[in-house]
Amino acid sequence: MPQFTDEQLALRDAIRRMVEREIRPIAAEIDATDRIPERIFHLFGDMGLLQLWVPEAYGGPGGNLTTVCMAREEIARVSEACALIAGMNSIGLVLPLLHFGTEEQRRHWLPLAAKGRTWTGVAITEPEAGSDVAAMKTRARRDGSSWVLTGEKCYITWGSIAHWLLVFARTSGEKGFQGISAFLVDTASRGFRVGRNERKMGLNGVPNVQVFFDDVRVPAENMIGEEGQGFLACMRILDLNRPTVGAASVGVAQGALDAAIEYAKSRRQFGRPIGHFQGLQWMLADMAMQVEAARALVYECARQADAGDFSRLSEMASMAKCFASDVAMRVTTDAVQVFGGAGYMKDYPVERYMRDAKINQIFEGTNQIQRIVIARHLLGLR
Repeated sequence: MPQFTDEQLALRDAIRRMVEREIRPIAAEIDATDRIPERIFHLFGDMGLLQLWVPEAYGGPGGNLTTVCMAREEIARVSEACALIAGMNSIGLVLPLLHFGTEEQRRHWLPLAAKGRTWTGVAITEPEAGSDVAAMKTRARRDGSSWVLTGEKCYITWGSIAHWLLVFARTSGEKGFQGISAFLVDTASRGFRVGRNERKMGLNGVPNVQVFFDDVRVPAENMIGEEGQGFLACMRILDLNRPTVGAASVGVAQGALDAAIEYAKSRRQFGRPIGHFQGLQWMLADMAMQVEAARALVYECARQADAGDFSRLSEMASMAKCFASDVAMRVTTDAVQVFGGAGYMKDYPVERYMRDAKINQIFEGTNQIQRIVIARHLLGLR
């Protein structure tokens, strides 16, 4: 089990109470309507959940990777869509500024994020640049004291509601990873446009949209990190965010396991609860072992990162994300099987858990890409 501080345990208990009171009653409605009520964002901001990683020096709660993982796991037990709100500003604003921003940039944006009313997202993926980030075509050209962005991105999480987007664009003609830079773009800028919201299998309530940049002018001081070093920033923030995807996967799996256990106790067939049958007992035992193993890996990765040990961050982050999301897919599928025909119906949450679990094997780098990353570390390859 992860070792939480007293402050983290208090926050976990507060999150658990909030989730039962505010999220569980509307989780099915969020899925059905594909909309999270705005009051949930405000509630999360008031609790410090949007801005978890903002240091105390800038007015934030001063959380760390373990805290974000803990929050996402707790919320994902009921709704993975709402779990993505926790720490939503980490990858799009806070982490890039902490690791690659200037002190002037931190003093400008982090206090704003600390208020819990700033929503952000990240714009990396393009129609022809998914796993192959280096193939991106969005460009930024220098024009005096500004950069002018032209191009399009797709599947951008929170893109339709974000106040700021961390946008990756090519700033030189060099091929490959060279020449990619990162910019904080105000979505109120002229020339910024939101396209369609994708209709998805799961994770309903979370908008994933097309965004277009039609000569969007961005102040030069909004570049995060050095020119041409955006890919480095991209990889670092993905490495730090992947364990949180693993944590959400653990939460989804735990929620499905809890539901399956309760159903196995109450559902009767052949004169007794189905949980009395050995075949089903073995299924539940396997599900529980997988969840605990995934949890241990996720929090070990977080522990190392929080201790300042980044020597294996990329490898461990890929392991945590890949293993936990694969576990979530297996456990939620088995939970549907435990419910039998009822599990296929929307009257029970396990079919939603199964649909939500699938995306975790795909975004933040597909699990096939994670296996390549892991293998290259094992073999000492670049």
